[in-house]
This record gives sequence, C-alpha cells and structure tokens, in this order.
Amino acid sequence: MHLKKMMIVAAMGAMGTALAAAPAQAKQGDVLVRVRGIMVAPTEKSGSILPGFPSEKVSVNNGIAPEVDVTYMATDHIGFELIAATTKHSASGRSGTTGGIGKLASTWVLPPTLTMQYHPIVEGHVRPYIGAGVNYTLFYNEDASSGLEDAVGKTKVHMSDSFGWAGQVGVDIDLNDKIFLNLDVKYIDIDTKVRLTTAAAGTQNVKVSLDPFVFGVGVGMRF
Repeated sequence: MHLKKMMIVAAMGAMGTALAAAPAQAKQGDVLVRVRGIMVAPTEKSGSILPGFPSEKVSVNNGIAPEVDVTYMATDHIGFELIAATTKHSASGRSGTTGGIGKLASTWVLPPTLTMQYHPIVEGHVRPYIGAGVNYTLFYNEDASSGLEDAVGKTKVHMSDSFGWAGQVGVDIDLNDKIFLNLDVKYIDIDTKVRLTTAAAGTQNVKVSLDPFVFGVGVGMRF
C-alpha cells in the first residue's frame, strides 16, 4: 500500500510538471499570427445631408469578413500588432426623401490598424492583453445605388479617408503549445465626409462618424 501511494504521488507530480510546461509563452522575439472572422459594427453618428436635405441623416450597416493580424513581441510583455482586413458597407437614408430611397451608396473599407499591446501574463494557458494605437482608413470602390440613380440620375460618390485612434482588449487561450484560440474586440475612431455629385440634385455632402466596434474570433500560431 505504501508503494502504491508513492506511485500515485509520483504520477501526480509528473502530471503537474507536464501541465506546468504546457502553457505557450509569448516571450520577447516571438511572432504571433492570427486568422480571425470579424464583424465590424459601426456606432455611427451622421450629420445632415446638405444642402438639399437638412433634416435627413444616414445609417451604415455592419460588415463581416476574414482578417489576418501579426503581433511582434518586442519584450515579454509588450507587443505590436498590425491587422489587415477589408469589409463592405452600405449607407442608407433614415427618413424623408432619402429614407424612401433606402440604400444610397456602398463602399469598401480598408482600415489598417497598428496597436501596442500589454500582455500581463507571460506564461499561462489563458493570456489576456490590452492595446491602443492608430488607424488609417481608406475608402475605395465607392458606388451609388441603383435606387439613388433612379431618383436623381447618374451619381458619383466620394468618401474621404480617415486617421484616428484605436483601442482593444483580447485574450489568447491555448489549444496546444503552438496554437491558440483568440477572442478580440477593438474600437476604431473613423470619420468620413461623403460627397454625392448627382445629375438632378447637385452636390450633396454628409459627415459620418463610423466609430465601429470590431468583434473577432479566430485561431493563432506562435512562431
């Protein structure tokens, strides 16, 4: 019986040692590559459509897309993350004449974002982090909707690019010693000015603060 107890204690000790060695370590010099599915959810604040529709504003829909990011660990606790993703969004009228039209225009959005992260836990199966940084958003392939062009004729759409700040919180959860699950939320400061140059209604402008939350779920690998 004494020998059996010793064997159980030894087995438990070996298991404890294995578990202690199992957590992946995001340490200085490591590169973390993550692939996520993201939802970009604007919390938009719209100005009026001027000068023709001063009482009318626009809304912007959510967008879903894949995203890739790379984090370089400059120290055991400090990392720098760069994300790359692009999503498509539509702007629609809320009320009045433009609300009756509905979808006014669509655009692709490319928001490369660089954040500096703080990782408080170097070793562990669950490793949270927080970050803050900067963002430059490019709007491309802007296009007027068929409904808008049916109402006011041929329309050219332009959306100005944006520079702003970004914040994030997230967590990496080990699946094995190299691969981990990632959950991440970002808030990105994005402002744009939309210009609609129409055949029948002249030039109309509206300022929109998109300011989206970006919710991401994916997997990563440590190199």
